Amino acid sequence: MGASQSTEPAVSAEQREAESVAASTGALPLLHKAFSNLSNPQTNAVPFENLPQCFGFAREDRTYSGNSVPASFPVLLDHLGSSIVDQFFVPGKGGIDWLQFVNGFNKCCARVSAAVSLNMLFRVFAAMALKANVPLHLVFESEDDECKINGHLLPSDVLLLLYVCWVMSWDCRNLGNSERKGNVRLPDLSHLVLSAITSCGKVEGGFNVWDCDVSSLGVELPAGKFVTWVMSTVPCLPDCLRQYFHARIQMAGDQLEYLNSSTGDISSAGACDYILTQGRAWAISITQKSTVNDEISRVFLCSGSGMDKNLLYRSSTHGRGLNRFWSHVEGYKGPLLILIAASSGNAREGSSTDRKWVIGALTSQGLENKDIFYGASGCLYSISPVFHAFPPSGKEKNFVYSHLHPTGRVYQAHPKPVGVAFGGTPGNERIFIEEDFSKVTIRHHAIDKTYRSGSLFPDQGFLAVEAVISEVEVWGLGGEVAKEVQSSYKRREELFNEQRRKVDLKTFANWEDSPEKMMMDMMSDPNAVRREDR
Repeated sequence: MGASQSTEPAVSAEQREAESVAASTGALPLLHKAFSNLSNPQTNAVPFENLPQCFGFAREDRTYSGNSVPASFPVLLDHLGSSIVDQFFVPGKGGIDWLQFVNGFNKCCARVSAAVSLNMLFRVFAAMALKANVPLHLVFESEDDECKINGHLLPSDVLLLLYVCWVMSWDCRNLGNSERKGNVRLPDLSHLVLSAITSCGKVEGGFNVWDCDVSSLGVELPAGKFVTWVMSTVPCLPDCLRQYFHARIQMAGDQLEYLNSSTGDISSAGACDYILTQGRAWAISITQKSTVNDEISRVFLCSGSGMDKNLLYRSSTHGRGLNRFWSHVEGYKGPLLILIAASSGNAREGSSTDRKWVIGALTSQGLENKDIFYGASGCLYSISPVFHAFPPSGKEKNFVYSHLHPTGRVYQAHPKPVGVAFGGTPGNERIFIEEDFSKVTIRHHAIDKTYRSGSLFPDQGFLAVEAVISEVEVWGLGGEVAKEVQSSYKRREELFNEQRRKVDLKTFANWEDSPEKMMMDMMSDPNAVRREDR
């Protein structure tokens, strides 16, 4: 008897390797569903004209408003889908077969180095600019994904690139949301552009970072220096393309409606009362990979829904002072983002003109009432007008300090500072918020070995700066679990306080035997004969 022969087609080694790489990302079942929905059953291939629609962000009957939306951005965004397809897919005669489909996914979403991921983002952006007739002065030395990038970028080019990445991040976070069909409000990202300019370029004659139009600046930012800035300041920026690609494959697998079939307008975000705007939150979320940054992105990119639930304290709403602050953050056992909006004089010019700026501190845990520094990790941020991140240096662990007045009123020869601080040492902190939350002291980074060096606001100088606080915000980033733990802690504290206020009369002795009754009897009739107890 002969051996039975299998009717299944033989799988090539190349296909097995591609499927193995896709399976390592956990997306192989999703790719099967997406390919089944997109492919033509007769040819068993995806028509090449279907893919730009799958990855596109074009809108019909669109309108654009807002002063900060570049005029070329809508045209640029129309070519996002076709540029992604050209970069990652190689079409065959009958379309994109299964192997080409998986290889395209692996090229974008498989694990690669940060340099390769950034190179792919630049290539997609350059292809979009070429199709939209937007002049871009980037030159790739070869077709290799690890090749060197020459040329330069203008601040307007950086703004366009950041807006494209923002739109891709927004699309991922609003997958399947009905609000995807509405307006996509572009946030203010000038603080990121100014960060790139101050790190990469040199403006002749200087410029005022507090009052300038970044899109009109003509300074050239060398491509090599810009790549270094991205890798050091916003290393998660290339992940926006990978996440967008994966989200669109998920849409195809779930047969969700594509965004390009919806109507709406892309406009500039209106003014927000919070210090933590969507643009600032997004900038913080792309500084490092962590669950905390994912929580920031999830909360603040989902059309702003649920933001109030994460706000633990706001000085203009809940009152100023350490006690008010503590009553709202106590018991929260999760990461916290503390923002400070303040103003200081222009010391360099000898002027009394106030300069407004925003700084922040990210803690990996909740706050504790201690007279020493504590914490396992953290990060400082210069947020406005120029964005910079200062992660841990690894030399010391003085991440956070939060100390209230002792309840016992015990005499202390050398009392510990009362307030909230980050970095430095007790009495010589890098950031110190006073007890009444009226002023904040910023010291030079030389006294701090916990966080990396750098100025927390432009023209900081070497001397300590005492600034007037206009607003303080604290955002909880521990998710629903941390919020529930804090609510349980507050209920328990309220129960204890209520029990302390109640007086149980049964615990006292009988009135007839009390010293108070004896004193009253003596005053009423001091000559009365009383038996002395022996």
